[in-house]
Amino acid sequence: MQINNHQIVDYDAVLDAKFGAEGTPERAEAEEKAYAFYTGQIIEDARKKAKITQAELARRIGSDRSYISRVESGQTEPKVFTFYRIMNALGCRIEFSMSL
Repeated sequence: MQINNHQIVDYDAVLDAKFGAEGTPERAEAEEKAYAFYTGQIIEDARKKAKITQAELARRIGSDRSYISRVESGQTEPKVFTFYRIMNALGCRIEFSMSL
């Protein structure tokens, strides 16, 4: 939500104006990029908390430092299997919960 002059504005309208309506290819592409960036930030934060370098993380998962850099910057989104390998290498535990 966006607040403008103490009025709450529906944030979907802002997203629609900038990236197109929900369901359009432009909006889907923007959302995909946003999730890739968010995933990279989660990994970068976890790596820094674990106090290891990109090179060390890459070594632990059998990759190279440039791959970790691309993931952390949102340029590359890891496959699910690779995401789990990265998180395991960082000592992270992933939990899912459902609410119905």
